[in-house]
Amino acid sequence: MKISHADKVFYPADGLTKGDVVEYYRAVADVMLPHLRGRPLTLRRFPDGIEGQGWFQKHPGEHFPDSIRVASVPRRGGGSDDYVVCEDADTLDYLAGQGTLEFHVWLSTVDAPERPDRLVLDLDPPDGTPVAELRPVARGIRAEYERAGLTAFVQATGGRGFHVLAPLDAKSDVDVVLELSRALADRVAAADPDRLTTAQRKDKRGDRIFLDANRNGYAQTFVAPYSLRARPGAAAATPLDWRELGKADPDGWSLAKEKQRLARKDDPWRDLAEHAGSAEAALRRLTCGAPLWRWVRPPPRTPHWVR
Repeated sequence: MKISHADKVFYPADGLTKGDVVEYYRAVADVMLPHLRGRPLTLRRFPDGIEGQGWFQKHPGEHFPDSIRVASVPRRGGGSDDYVVCEDADTLDYLAGQGTLEFHVWLSTVDAPERPDRLVLDLDPPDGTPVAELRPVARGIRAEYERAGLTAFVQATGGRGFHVLAPLDAKSDVDVVLELSRALADRVAAADPDRLTTAQRKDKRGDRIFLDANRNGYAQTFVAPYSLRARPGAAAATPLDWRELGKADPDGWSLAKEKQRLARKDDPWRDLAEHAGSAEAALRRLTCGAPLWRWVRPPPRTPHWVR
């Protein structure tokens, strides 16, 4: 597909153009598409680059070609909404050519919107939080997932924090998954209430790291693996191996570095489905009275998680 206005500058501070963005999405299509297929999309579009007007687009534009899959998804409370579903490289190419910089996906599919197959906790730190304080929190979330019988995967968001994801078997409804995610976040926050919080209101958080479970509600989204972010640096959301976390920054993979990474490394999330767990079973385990993990700060200064 020919790129129109390929020389239009999209990331001025980085000297990156629309053509660079489209070529990036072409380069990562093979690893990104499995994380998009079958899921309703929310697009974050910046047709004139990140310094121009941008918006979140949940529903397809009238000018979108018939080749783009559109699925009708029930709306809670009645009715339905149409969403774009990206099934192939041509669709990804077209959406990138329309100025889509960020791709945000549901935690469920269009075929079973009420039964998520993903659970995500988002680490949302206040400005200025050192990454060294985020990494042990991600590990603590992993520990709680594993105690509940879930397998944890981690992603650098391309922004300020990390996502910790658990694949699910899509047999529990969204309300169960939301309850589970909130219980997990509460348990982790309770281990260090001076540094962690689940408070919804920003004015109640102070300088604490917010553990956001809200992304597990119906019709909520998280940033798709390998999506660029609409901010200087053109960082990409990047799935990690846990052993990489110790040196990882949330925005550590620029557009160019991501392409180099994928030239030598497989997608760490390629086998998510093989690790799918039961949300209902996990919730039962959490409520059985097992002790919380404790946050301790022994010398040296780096905090870690222990039983």
